[in-house]
Amino acid sequence: MTLEPAPNAPDHRSVNPLLKFALELGPLAVFFLANARGEWLAARLPALAVLGGPLFTATALFVVATVISLVVSLALTRRLPIVPLVSGAVVLVFGGLALWLHDETFIKMKPTIINGLFGAALLGGLAFGKPLLGYVFDSAFRLTDEGWRKLTLRWGIFLIFLAVLNEVVWRSVPTDLWVTFKVFGLVGLTLVFTLFQLPLINRYTLPEEGKPSP
Repeated sequence: MTLEPAPNAPDHRSVNPLLKFALELGPLAVFFLANARGEWLAARLPALAVLGGPLFTATALFVVATVISLVVSLALTRRLPIVPLVSGAVVLVFGGLALWLHDETFIKMKPTIINGLFGAALLGGLAFGKPLLGYVFDSAFRLTDEGWRKLTLRWGIFLIFLAVLNEVVWRSVPTDLWVTFKVFGLVGLTLVFTLFQLPLINRYTLPEEGKPSP
């Protein structure tokens, strides 16, 4: 068992884009639903009631869903996926601290930490000539080196923006509104941003094997 290889490495094993999308967003869906239905879950599963309010129930289930997502990814590729691995480590640490200390601050800071960490990693990788974004979108796109560099730069800046935005929002609004922002706001902004990258992706996409370049 090793870490995920580079996107264009001969031994790289791709995962269906829809499945990869589900594995990465599945834990978020669990978090939102558990927070919205926390009291209902606690009433039917008394073991969850000892965790406290809906936010702590959602955090516990989020940690479990993240571990399951990592295990499934590992089973499919026989490799440890770098992006979910780092994200999962942050979830386990901050989710565990939140449950242990019963302090929701750790939960609310997780998007800041993850987005800030990945944004800094992408920009730092570019500084050393390593466009790391290929590890995220390897199953969806095959781009030239220049295309990966430009896309990595844009994503690095965007993730830093999301980290700052999350800090502003969670410190300014009630918890329920923050949960909605976390699941729908951050994900919605990410989807819109991704759509705006399609012209760049189309411009730098490598031709399929056996087909001439346009």
